[in-house]
Order: sequence, then structure tokens, then C-alpha cells
Amino acid sequence: MAGLPRAIEPSRLVARRTAAGLSRAELAARTGISPRMIYFYEQGRHTTTPSRLERLASALGCEAEALAGVPQGQETLSDLRHATGLTLEGIVKLLRASAVGRELCVSESQIAALESGLPVEGQHWQDPEVTGRLLATLAKAYAVPMRMVLDAWMRTRPRDPVPVLHSAPMPAVSQAPLEVWESLNERQQIYLEEIMRDDRMTETEMWMRRVQRLPGPPATQWRKLPLALRAAPSVVGYTRLQERLRRRGLHDPGTGQTVHALERRGLLVIVEDSVEHPGAGEVQRVLVQLTRRGRAAARAGLGEPRPQAPGTHLLSEWLWGVLARVAAAEPVGLESDALAGRALFFIGVGYRNKRGGRPSRGLVDAMPVQAPGGTHVAEYRWRLTPLGRRHLAEYLDIYRELYPRVDTAGLSSSSSESS
Repeated sequence: MAGLPRAIEPSRLVARRTAAGLSRAELAARTGISPRMIYFYEQGRHTTTPSRLERLASALGCEAEALAGVPQGQETLSDLRHATGLTLEGIVKLLRASAVGRELCVSESQIAALESGLPVEGQHWQDPEVTGRLLATLAKAYAVPMRMVLDAWMRTRPRDPVPVLHSAPMPAVSQAPLEVWESLNERQQIYLEEIMRDDRMTETEMWMRRVQRLPGPPATQWRKLPLALRAAPSVVGYTRLQERLRRRGLHDPGTGQTVHALERRGLLVIVEDSVEHPGAGEVQRVLVQLTRRGRAAARAGLGEPRPQAPGTHLLSEWLWGVLARVAAAEPVGLESDALAGRALFFIGVGYRNKRGGRPSRGLVDAMPVQAPGGTHVAEYRWRLTPLGRRHLAEYLDIYRELYPRVDTAGLSSSSSESS
């Protein structure tokens, strides 16, 4: 295995070369590697040989490990520091310039112990509130998202208390949406309310399609809700939204006047297209879409608080649903094709959603299953990584409160940690 090519993490090579004050041509002269090839390494377009990796490391005054990247979603605290080219002395200097660094009396020996998973001597190092503030400073120093530092911390120190990250406080509720709602007449309020309800029903339908891995239109399309067909109702019937309004005692003839009044207030947008109807042929269709202002006014009118956004270290409802599916399949795991799709680029080891985009969190991985007798790998199955199990154990109750629609029956924090 030692003779296999090893991938260079491009950002590490660039950071080390820049820190050394070398141009590509100067590094090329020191290593005997062409400037063009060094450019390719820094762009991630070529994989180096073991001998070239050693020559590059020697020329930059570092170990080969400092240049060789790890798969996306497996980074440790040491990996994050090496990727920036910072020495222990360099990161300690940056930390000591912060309030939390001074509170912890940060030293090189402490950071070395932190990155090695060893006990860190000193006050407050076991206080999750304090280490949570330290994460923010490390994220700024390493120029990565805070959740990436949190994940690296949990990989490096699996038995330590998890640093506490607090969500940003919600801004004070504005009276403006409520004033907009109260300025509407009763008919307009009912229309806005029912459009909001239909929007939510459609959102739930789209969410269920994603859970069942069925294709569906993007939000830019399904947010446009069918309101009416420009043909006789006796032929084309009523749309779901019209039926909702009719049950509230509002008759169809006044639809146009009411929705245009709401559009003039900036509460919704009206668009038209044409569809093929089996009984009427091609007919014009009227669609409505709530604006942000309209959505806020409807929430205010329904007496609902502004929705709380999850912390940056937590998953979206969609990704949490995927993670819960993998967790429910433990310890056997899901079939290799069960997670085909974009989710892997956010939570699968070794993935990145796009060049320069945010790296995967590495919460799930494809694990080999040996054939009877151990003669060969029979298949791969998706299972939680150690970080995935820790993430589930730490945040399961929070996710259940945030996303009650996601099925988590059978999941528990204690069983996640012991899997």
C-alpha cells in the first residue's frame, strides 16, 4: 500500500507554497517537477506519485501527511490545521488574540493534545460552553464552516463532551406583517389563508416524494399553485384551491378581482400557462405564488411564530430524513443503490457537492459486506460512520422537535452510540 499514488489536497499544497513564499516556478526548480504539473496538482487535476509527494514535502519543509488530503468527511482537527499550512505556534498565536483563547490560556502542548485526542490540561477545557466558543475562533482561523470544525472535533475526541453551538437569536417579531394582514378585508384574508394552506399541502407532497425517492419538479415550479382554468367549470371542474375557497363560502366569480388586489399589495404573484385537459383540449391556467411578504402576512394572520431555522451544525429536514433511514437500517445497512442521489454529496464520506462547494459531513459510508467464507466483497451497504452515530446520539431529540414529520420510530440516542 505504501507505493500507491496518494492524492494531494490542493488547498494544502497552495497554502504551504504560499506560506513558504515560493512561486510555482521556484517550487518546480526545487523539486524537479514542471511548473505545469504543480499547477495541475494545485487544481486537483492530477494525482502525484509517492516519490514526488516526498519531494514536494521536503521542499516545503513539512511531512508528506501535511500535503496528502483525507477523504471528504473524514477530516480531523489536525487535518484542518495542516490544510491551512498553520504550525502549532501559528494557531496558538491566533487563538491567544481571542477572548476564548486567553480564557483557556492556550498553549502549543494543549493544542497538540487536543489534536491527538489526549486529555487537555487546564481550566475550562471540559466545559462545552467554552469549547463551543473556541470552535468559532478555529473556524475563522481555518476559513471553514463552524460545523466542519465541530465534526472534526467529534471525530478527534469521540469521548469528550460535544462543544455547544448556539443558534443566532431570532430577531424581534415585526409588527409589519400583522399590520398588512389587518389591512385586508375578510375575503382577501380568506384567500391568502387558503393559498398558504395549499402551499403547505403541496410542500408536504413534494417532501414525501423525496422521501420515497420519486422524481418531482423544483420548488420554482411547484410553488406556483393552480388557481383556475379558463373554461366552463361544468367541463373542467374546479382546482383544489378553488374547492378550498368554495368550502369557505366564497364563490368563483370574484376570484380574479381578489387575487389581483392581493398582487397589487405585493402578497402574491399571478402567472398564466396552458395545459392540455382531456375534456376541453388546451386551456389557459391561472397560477398564484406567495411572495415572502405574503407568506409573512399569512403567518401573522394565523397567529404563527416565525419558523426557527436549525443551527448551522444541524441538517436540513431532507438530509435528516436520509440519515434517519440509514440509522433505522442499522446494523445491516441500506442497499448500495438506496441512497443514489444528491444526499450523498452532503453526508457521504468522500463526496463534495461541487468544486469549491461545501464538503460532505461524512455521516454515512458504503461499507463492504464479505461473501460467506470471506473470499470476496459480495456487496456494499450504507451504514452510519462513527461520527454519524455520535451526531444522531447528540441531536436526535432536537431533530424530533424540529422535524416531526420525519419517521424516527425505533431510533434512540443510547442505541445509536452503542451500534
